[in-house]
Amino acid sequence: MPDKRFLIIEDEPDLANLVALHLHELSGECVICHDGESGLREALSGKYQVVLLDLRLPGKDGLDVCRELRAQGVQTPVLMLTSRATELDRVLGLELGADDYLTKPFSNLELVARVKALLRRAQMGQTPVAPKELLQVGDVQVNGRDRTVAVCGRAIECTAKEFDLLQHFARFPGKVFRRMDLLQDVWGYGHEGYEHTVNSHINRLRAKIEPDPASPKYILTVWGVGYKFDAGIEA
Repeated sequence: MPDKRFLIIEDEPDLANLVALHLHELSGECVICHDGESGLREALSGKYQVVLLDLRLPGKDGLDVCRELRAQGVQTPVLMLTSRATELDRVLGLELGADDYLTKPFSNLELVARVKALLRRAQMGQTPVAPKELLQVGDVQVNGRDRTVAVCGRAIECTAKEFDLLQHFARFPGKVFRRMDLLQDVWGYGHEGYEHTVNSHINRLRAKIEPDPASPKYILTVWGVGYKFDAGIEA
C-alpha cells in the first residue's frame, strides 16, 4: 500500500493525468477530481498528504475550495496551480492559506520538488519536538508554541507561510538574507526565477506588522542583496 496520497483537483483531464504520472515517482497514490465541488468533498476527508489545486475550476473555483478547506480546519498542504500572472497576483494577495503555487506550464522536476518540500514540512510538523521557542525581538513577539504573532502587544493574524517566514527572521535578527536563501530555508526549494514568491510574502507581512508599510522599520530591504529583520531596534 502507498504511504502517500495526493489529491489532484484539475479540470483538464490530460494535465491531471500528467501530474499524476509525475507524482508516481514519489510512491504515492493519486486521486483526481475535475471540479471544485467534488474536489472539496474529497479534500475535507483529510486523508491526503498534499492537495494540488487548480485555480480555475468549473463551479466552485480553487480560491473558494482553499478558503473552505481552511475554514473547516483542514490543514493539508495545498499547492495552487495557476496559468496567468494576473491570477498569480490574485492568489498571493488573498489570505487563503495556500502553501505554495506553480504557474503553468511547469516542469516535471519542479512539480516533484515542490511536492517533496510540502511533504517534508508536513512531516516536520507531525514529529514530536520540544516546545518551540518564544522569540521577542524589539517590538515583535513570535510564539512558536502556538504560532502566534504580536507587535507592540497587538495580535497579528498570519498565514502559515507568513508565520514561518517571520519566525525565521526573528531567529536571526540583523542577519541579511538573500531571496534564494529564504526560498531554501522557508519554502524548502531554491529554484531561480521564484524570488518573487519571497517578495510577495514580504509585502504581505509588511502590510500586517509595519506601522507604515511604505517605510518599514521591521523588515528592511538591503538593496542589491535581500532583506533583514530589525524589529524596531534600529532608529
